[in-house]
Amino acid sequence: MQRSIALIGAPADTGGGQKGCLMGPDALRTAGIADVLGDLGHRVQDFGNYHLTSEKDVPHENASVHHLADYGEVIRELNDACTSSLEDRHMPIFLGGDHSIAAGILPGLVHQANAAGQEQFVLWLDAHPDFQTLESTESGNLHGTPVAYMVGEPGFEGSLPALNQRVKPENICMMGIRSVDPAERIRITETKIEVHDMRAIDETGFAAPLRAFLARVEAANGRLHVSLDVDFLDPEIAPAVGTTVPGGASFREAHLIMEMLHDSGLVTSLDISELNPFLDERGKTATLLVDLVASLFGRQVFDRPTRSFSS
Repeated sequence: MQRSIALIGAPADTGGGQKGCLMGPDALRTAGIADVLGDLGHRVQDFGNYHLTSEKDVPHENASVHHLADYGEVIRELNDACTSSLEDRHMPIFLGGDHSIAAGILPGLVHQANAAGQEQFVLWLDAHPDFQTLESTESGNLHGTPVAYMVGEPGFEGSLPALNQRVKPENICMMGIRSVDPAERIRITETKIEVHDMRAIDETGFAAPLRAFLARVEAANGRLHVSLDVDFLDPEIAPAVGTTVPGGASFREAHLIMEMLHDSGLVTSLDISELNPFLDERGKTATLLVDLVASLFGRQVFDRPTRSFSS
């Protein structure tokens, strides 16, 4: 099925502790994301990068929190992009930028889904649940807070833009989780978020739980956003991320997930976050991500050119 795809650069770079994610959108462009999608028969329009201006920081009682004003700007800009600027006929691919971008994207997508009378679901592919609050974060890195923010956990009021729409926790499925702080663990157990950590994946594989989640989305006539953090992947194949955690998804597992998502026909939006080209090895992470996007949009294994990711 041919799609009209909107590429939207979101070069947020202050949510983490290591600079470089602002180069992520252009690295994906350099790796040929528009050409690959076009070759698959899709119509691609590149809307360029959102210019996220640096704001004068505001203090918080948790002294470790940094760039809180910038985070608020990211949320406002991307929420507006989803609720008013982005036409519903386009399927958006958000090119990050650190994972703080999800805090602006997903409430905006919920707003769109509700207007169409549909439920918004989220497949969160990440090594981390990103379920810290402003009070609980020890690093102060705000890319670890978007899920807590977007489901409406307390403690963000007055520091960040008020939520226009909340993401329902029961509509979120997390896969690949393998680094969870104690505060996050407690908070997640109190919600209805579906979590498949890598221990569970080692026992069952990705296919069975993904198939079950997709069945839920289909039964609800829902929209599905895929949030792909580079550290979901094993750092051996995807080193270009500042938060590497060993034991991530393999090349074959990642492509399986993307092909299953394509086969489902349920995906309505995508973000790619935490790509830091400064940490890459001759562009291999960006190239792999573009190949995964190609699988999500219809390229099959037997059509994929052979390429070594070990060099």
